[in-house]
Amino acid sequence: MTSRALAERVIDLAQDKKGQQIVLMDISRLTTIADFFVIVSGDSNVQIKAIADHITDELLNEGIRIYHKEGYEYQNWILLDYSDVIVHILKKDIRKYYALEKLWADAKMSFITETV
Repeated sequence: MTSRALAERVIDLAQDKKGQQIVLMDISRLTTIADFFVIVSGDSNVQIKAIADHITDELLNEGIRIYHKEGYEYQNWILLDYSDVIVHILKKDIRKYYALEKLWADAKMSFITETV
């Protein structure tokens, strides 16, 4: 699976659990740490964890293993590292404070329309 296809699958899975304000950031020309960031907001710690668990469980079922994860102890910002795709799942206030989209403003960004 290409890194773009993986990022798009992550987006689909985040939407399954009502992830909000999803942004796909192509950072491949800016850094070597990954090709894409997927940034997702949630309303509560419970939702943040549910989104992260759903992504990791479903991708594992598809044979895709996570390289690293962190943030489960506080559940207000969970990071899932799939090597070429890094997923940031944040509570809205945490996302606003850290402003990853501004920090990586030179990245090509796609704003994902929420599904009903």
